[in-house]
Amino acid sequence: MVSRKGTISEFREASISEFFEKNRHILGFDSPQKSLFMIVKEAMDNSLDACEEYQILPEITVSITKIGDDEYSIMVEDNGPGIERKHVPDVFGRLLYGSRFHSLKQSRGQQGIGITAAILYGQITTASPTYIKTKRESDDVAYEFELGLDVKHNVADLHYERPVIWNVPHGTHVAIKAKGKYQTGKQSIFEYIKESAVANPNATFHFTDPDGKRYDILRVVDIPSLPAIPVKPHPLGLEVGEIMIIAKSSEAPNMKSFLKMEFNRISDNVADEILEKSGLDKSKDPKQLSLPEIKLLKETFSKVKLMPPPTDCLSGLGSEFIRKGLKSVYGENKPSHYSKPISRPVSIYNGNPFSVEAGLVFGGNLRADEPIRIVRFANKVPLLYQPGACVITKSISEMDWRPYGFDQKGGTGIPFGPAIVFVHVYGIRMPFTSESKEAIASVPEISNEISAALKMLGRGVKLFLGKKDRRQKVYEKFRLVSALLPEIGRKSASILGKPSPELDPVISKIANVVFVTEEINKQGEVFNIRVRAINYTKNKISMKLFADPATGDDIPQNLQWEIDALEPSKEFSAQFSIPAVQDYQGTNYYFTGIDPVRVQGAEPLPADFGTGSVEVMETEDEENVTK
Repeated sequence: MVSRKGTISEFREASISEFFEKNRHILGFDSPQKSLFMIVKEAMDNSLDACEEYQILPEITVSITKIGDDEYSIMVEDNGPGIERKHVPDVFGRLLYGSRFHSLKQSRGQQGIGITAAILYGQITTASPTYIKTKRESDDVAYEFELGLDVKHNVADLHYERPVIWNVPHGTHVAIKAKGKYQTGKQSIFEYIKESAVANPNATFHFTDPDGKRYDILRVVDIPSLPAIPVKPHPLGLEVGEIMIIAKSSEAPNMKSFLKMEFNRISDNVADEILEKSGLDKSKDPKQLSLPEIKLLKETFSKVKLMPPPTDCLSGLGSEFIRKGLKSVYGENKPSHYSKPISRPVSIYNGNPFSVEAGLVFGGNLRADEPIRIVRFANKVPLLYQPGACVITKSISEMDWRPYGFDQKGGTGIPFGPAIVFVHVYGIRMPFTSESKEAIASVPEISNEISAALKMLGRGVKLFLGKKDRRQKVYEKFRLVSALLPEIGRKSASILGKPSPELDPVISKIANVVFVTEEINKQGEVFNIRVRAINYTKNKISMKLFADPATGDDIPQNLQWEIDALEPSKEFSAQFSIPAVQDYQGTNYYFTGIDPVRVQGAEPLPADFGTGSVEVMETEDEENVTK
């Protein structure tokens, strides 16, 4: 038999710091490699959130320095608003202390755990305190701190606090010593910074690795990120216990005031309807509500017509940020196609608003014999770990990609193809699978929205490949017509004993389009390209022609040409050079100033040209073009 002789004196309360000290794997500090990554992630998330809230264009510096066997110093510095000196010990030395835990709005950090957990991990593994320096714009000097955590009482163990001269307008500098293992590859710190640059193209990142090699990713957008606005809780997103907590802490004098003051989307009329259907006393003090009455109130919420929660508590990236972010980071692959970014309408799960954004990069130097690369984001934060547990990966695996030109055995699993798929899910109360926030749970509403966005991306790739195939067929047709008709004319003239006829007008009558084509001549490491625009119409034409070799940059001025009053049967030609790349997909040609129906071999210039995207536009008249 098991003895049960425990006394009351043998039991004691454990602080939250003590709990996480012994269970740090819950927060993602479960291996030496991942722990270094988590420290950088938590510090960067705080920096980006602060810059976004104060409408500052972020500049973030990360440095990893090896200081001993498996021991590193991790430094993260930002140009954010800084932290008021009296709050520093609580912000960095107290778990579950933060400004966003009780705020219903989208943010990278929420629980007030991340950066303090990183400091706790450093203290556990090296017994070293953390160094912090911060300055606000209103302060004449900065303040530096050295602190650790008193885990028994969940408060900061402050070693010192003193003023210091720091020649920056404002910002925060954090340096943590911790045990770990630095790694490169798909789940590395540098990869996290690169993917952060995709979602934050308005930020500049500087990174120095343990070998002293420095990497710089410069901002390509000069617009601050749009911050989310806090909202009150929506009735349909609450559980019984949450409603009880709100009721017990409410200052409302009666039930009608309680409903209007504490919840979103409840007007005078809706409050009256809820009270009428529930039978609750309008004059009752909400603090006096019993558990059965709380349950009745929750049931009644679902019986009245409530407007969806407002969407200003969300902050998506938007098309420009997605296009410029993808092109800035992945332009080195020289893709032949950037999809039009997809932004799904705001949806609701359990009363919580969320939305999905997606983008796709295709072709170029990306390998067709490898699985597509999946870039996952939640609330603007890259998700590098636990891909198999994430609804984004599952949605991609469960979709049949074969109709869109990808190789996928059996129509399930990660497809093969030269593509990078970007998916961003954002909302309040994101259903992560764990406190480390590395994967999004498989909520049906979220899965359905991701699938809808993926199908739209797939259709864009199919359209691109179809246009590319049609362009090649049109080129072959014109090549054959241009070669055969003159030969037929010469033979016929020879038989009849007459001079060879002028055939350009004949070709124009057959075609009735302006045909844009290119000729490529490789010389060493350079492609010399000659672009031709041939007027196979009956009239003079004027247009502006653009060439975009999809090198990852916006179209330069020297690849833009004005074609003025080009005569029928005449041609315009120009030459330019680009670095020779393997698997060259051909230059994208765009035009303005002429009816799209009259042009073959080029596409209308996208309406959002200049944002760094290479986007193939559809036209309703496409099928009317002469085949």
